[in-house]
Amino acid sequence: MNRFHSVYFGDVFSGVFLFIILIAFFALSAKAEVIITDSKMTFDEAINGTKAPKKIIENLRLIDVQYYSFDYKLHQGQLVIHKDLVEDVYKIFELMRKEKFPIAKCIPIVKYNWSDNASMEDNNTSGFNYRKVANSNKLSNHSYGFAVDFNPFQNPAVYLDGKISPKGSKYEINDPGTITSDCFITLELKKLGWTWGGDWNSLKDYQHFQKIVE
Repeated sequence: MNRFHSVYFGDVFSGVFLFIILIAFFALSAKAEVIITDSKMTFDEAINGTKAPKKIIENLRLIDVQYYSFDYKLHQGQLVIHKDLVEDVYKIFELMRKEKFPIAKCIPIVKYNWSDNASMEDNNTSGFNYRKVANSNKLSNHSYGFAVDFNPFQNPAVYLDGKISPKGSKYEINDPGTITSDCFITLELKKLGWTWGGDWNSLKDYQHFQKIVE
């Protein structure tokens, strides 16, 4: 009789324990972070309308990246970048996600009809864009997928004549989403061989990082 009770209560205890584990599992699943999708394009959609030659397009890749935005929620966006820079970009976005460094949005610039100004004014982080450097006939490194601009509104381009782009932006080093010379983004990308526009003398392009691989 005692042995029966021991086995019976042992089975009951095991059942209750399993039930508690299952409840905890489903509770955690219910609390899993919902990812907000900012961009979900195909590669063909992401390069639609570009004037880039075929030899450049063949070296481009469309990648999905995750980041916390200024709403403190996890988002998924996309970036078009040179194939040899994919691992670097994945690494820096993973670090930004872990540190919860806010990125407003990250959408291929085709959404803005290939307008760099429109993309910057929407505070969009972007990579490839076949275009010339502002006020120049020289192709930008964005044209090859060699560059990324992060949070243009927090990290504007500041020209020697005092002009700031995008309009209405301001560089405040203590504001969330701002890149500085000693922040982890700058330090890590420099380790990987990237250069930062914030170090330039001709202008200060705080949003801009580039790495030429060809």
